[in-house]
Amino acid sequence: MKVVEIKKHGGPEVLYIGSRPIPKPNINEVLIKVKAAGINKPDILQREGEYPPPKDASDVLGLEVSGEVVELGKETKNIKKGDKVCALVSGGGYSEYCLAPYTQCLPIPKNLSFEEASAIPETFFTIWFNLFIRSKIKKNQKILIHGGSSGIGTTAIQFAKNFGLKVFTTTRTDKKMENCKKIGADYAINSKKINFEEFIKKETNNKGVDFILDIVGGSYVQKNINILKRNGTLINIGWLTGSIVEVNLLMIMLKRLIITGSTLRIGSIEEKEKIAKDLKKNIWPLIEKEKIKPILCKTFPLNKVKDAHIFMDKGLHFGKIALTF
Repeated sequence: MKVVEIKKHGGPEVLYIGSRPIPKPNINEVLIKVKAAGINKPDILQREGEYPPPKDASDVLGLEVSGEVVELGKETKNIKKGDKVCALVSGGGYSEYCLAPYTQCLPIPKNLSFEEASAIPETFFTIWFNLFIRSKIKKNQKILIHGGSSGIGTTAIQFAKNFGLKVFTTTRTDKKMENCKKIGADYAINSKKINFEEFIKKETNNKGVDFILDIVGGSYVQKNINILKRNGTLINIGWLTGSIVEVNLLMIMLKRLIITGSTLRIGSIEEKEKIAKDLKKNIWPLIEKEKIKPILCKTFPLNKVKDAHIFMDKGLHFGKIALTF
């Protein structure tokens, strides 16, 4: 089967198409003939050598796929050959065939294509886990979502809006601001032109927001602390501008803030099974009613994987990018 290999860690030029044997599923896995694979920031970091895969995961890039189940492990339930699914995986997505725990497979909603479905698992699992399981967000609360035009951002905006929160988001162009508002953001801030800390203070009468979902890190962290409400929560799931920061601990103590973070890839199968069940119960009906959808910006064929990574590195996308097979 064809797979995307890495010559050495570096830029998109290190990617090339190689060949490997088709893997066999373990007892609790299925083999998926891949139709499309989502591209995510962790793929970029792994390509650069900054995010190694877990020891028990494939070293091939790719954390989410969509396709058709072609082989079953001996102890799989409620899934059969021929099922059209999207799946969260710990690696191996950039290949013609991919293994996935059957508990991390979800049926593709009837109103979505394979390409759109491939843009679901990584961001939908991540946002549900961080906002609803760990942080337990509630209706009428306020949330600031940094990087609103990213896959994470476009998913978080839709989830938060559909569950009754007031949504603020930051992005870096006026066009992306408009697009963020179209999918549910109440306020979109061009962070290249406007100081988001001052904007939030003004719009909330200096009360601040209940939650902040941050993929930026760096200088944003102290500003986030400044605009969180008393008992507010800062959720860190990325560090685009740096993971090592200096903060004022006194403000965290006086405001009784929670600062937390997570990475989904190292989570247990049981943890991810719980997320998958929650998504099917709570989000799949909203997808079928077209209230929530994966925002697919652009697709690239497998042999153009370098171009796909260049496109993502330049930040040209609004939503997700996928490889097609």
